[in-house]
Amino acid sequence: MEDGGRQIDEEIDLEEGLEDEGFDYEGGGGSQYEHYRFVADPNQGLMRVDRFVVEHVAHTSRTKVQEAADAGNILINGVAVKSSTKVKPGDVITVMMSYPRREEEIIPEDIPIDIVYEDDDVLVVNKAAGMCVHPGFGNMTGTLVNALAYHLRGLPMFADKADMRPGLVHRIDKDTSGLLVVAKTESAKMDLAAQFFKKTTERTYVALVWGTPDPKNGTIVGNIGRSVRDRKVMDVYPEDSGIGKHAVTHYETIEPISYVSLVRCRLETGRTHQIRAHMRHIGHPLFADAHYGGDVVLRGQNNGQYRQFVGNLLRDFHRQALHAQTLGFRHPRTGEMMRFGSEIASDMTECIERWRKYAMSI
Repeated sequence: MEDGGRQIDEEIDLEEGLEDEGFDYEGGGGSQYEHYRFVADPNQGLMRVDRFVVEHVAHTSRTKVQEAADAGNILINGVAVKSSTKVKPGDVITVMMSYPRREEEIIPEDIPIDIVYEDDDVLVVNKAAGMCVHPGFGNMTGTLVNALAYHLRGLPMFADKADMRPGLVHRIDKDTSGLLVVAKTESAKMDLAAQFFKKTTERTYVALVWGTPDPKNGTIVGNIGRSVRDRKVMDVYPEDSGIGKHAVTHYETIEPISYVSLVRCRLETGRTHQIRAHMRHIGHPLFADAHYGGDVVLRGQNNGQYRQFVGNLLRDFHRQALHAQTLGFRHPRTGEMMRFGSEIASDMTECIERWRKYAMSI
């Protein structure tokens, strides 16, 4: 789906990289199959196509992309181009290979899910931490989509077992708990996707971060793009850099607790790892977030007792301290504004309580 020259489901980032596809560079001659297609944003600044593809396809390298371009596998508007060719606003970039995309099927699984609301058009779930939203390379079972394929097995949208993301219009990370809306019909999916694209949905998260932000309430603005050092994480880039996607996070400090703080974040945009990257960018990584530097002692006393306390917490709570607490959207059929809330997940609540008890003891 596209709107205004951009993919309307842009929040769902590709998780299969060119290396995962097993790139076999056989440019020239024979059949070619489309593996990826992107439409450059109308506001896209001039950018080399190799960098563009690296930013849009996870788990790949610039070298791999350049090799693909040399083999004639990278096209702009249907024409094979060099890796140095510049992408312009509205360009259609495709990655072609000499073999068809790997075909996988969704396996319906009877996995319990916490359904907060359901009608004929939408379903709102409270996702548990540790559950992937949709299948990806090397992770084809045990996901929310597998559970939905079983729960909604009578619906046409979930009959196509080759669709890895049926009904999804946004996502939350595997180790983030909280609310997610799923469309049950094609018309509902288009309507909800448009709402996310136009930024008219309402979403707040609760995070436990290292330290106390200064100012305690504020707005973080900075492009989110894949790190050049580690493709598994995102970095924050200047707005005028032409790197990454525009991202805005509003935050307010709810409760300072010793050397950590409970913070509420409201998303204006929805980029991959947005809160995790933005909070690290201002010097306050999420507690226990191994990918963003929050799984070590970043604040506090330099003594053995304190370090043991933090070590015990990290041993017992080994995910980023982030919960998608509220979700609001207009119902795709009635237009009624729907708002939902959820309690902070129990493991995160326990972690917060242990910090509170520690704060009272010092």
